[in-house]
Amino acid sequence: MRSCIWKSLTLTIGFSQNLWAQSIHLNEVSSLASGAGIASKPLLLMMGLVALSLLPFVGMMVTSFVKMAVVLSITRQAIGMQQAPPNTVITGLSILLTVYVMHPVGLDVYRKSERYMNYRSSEFFDKANVDMLLKAVQVSEEPIKHFLKTQASEKNLQMFYRIAQKIRKAEDRPSLSMNDYIILVPAFVITELTKAFQIGFMIFLPFMVIDMAVSNILMALGMQMLAPTMISLPFKLLLFVMVDGWHLISKGLVLGYPL
Repeated sequence: MRSCIWKSLTLTIGFSQNLWAQSIHLNEVSSLASGAGIASKPLLLMMGLVALSLLPFVGMMVTSFVKMAVVLSITRQAIGMQQAPPNTVITGLSILLTVYVMHPVGLDVYRKSERYMNYRSSEFFDKANVDMLLKAVQVSEEPIKHFLKTQASEKNLQMFYRIAQKIRKAEDRPSLSMNDYIILVPAFVITELTKAFQIGFMIFLPFMVIDMAVSNILMALGMQMLAPTMISLPFKLLLFVMVDGWHLISKGLVLGYPL
């Protein structure tokens, strides 16, 4: 459990460190942790709670979860069922597929920061532990940034780099890099959404053909009062089961990333 907490805090603080580097310096965090434990450091306690509260957001933004969830939601909508599978199942399956994709990255992060996570101290947030955590953050950034950069399109990277340059003051622009999280994360998310919509378009096509065919047949039979979607739903389910849709979609989503 302690190892899991270390890894979670490593990812969260590593992301937050680059977003607010102008206002909070890591050396100041380390100095706040000197002396007594966390109970006597309310500011440090608050920072730890904020980092933990940001963990789900960070997990969604720097992993493949966004793409998985969007594609699976589009698939459900294309079939024509609003509540089957329910949102909890969609979210759970998205998390499981994300674990498959992010497992190599997580292993790289753990291997690089493992020697800093084995430190033991009586107080979790004392100075020595905080120093170890900050070192773990620094050495574990490389695999995360490599994953984000390889999956983000060059067009989006350049766009957010130019935007970041424009909104910054002239004296702050030289410190900006293409490897900063403030560039990588939004470019990665936009690229993932674009890919998810492209996949969703391909999924929608066969079901749309079925809807159009059923609608034309009903019109030819003079049965305009019947809802085409209600009649076409069994045929769409049959098609999806015959082609083993969940297998194909899950396989395509996971193998779409370089493992």
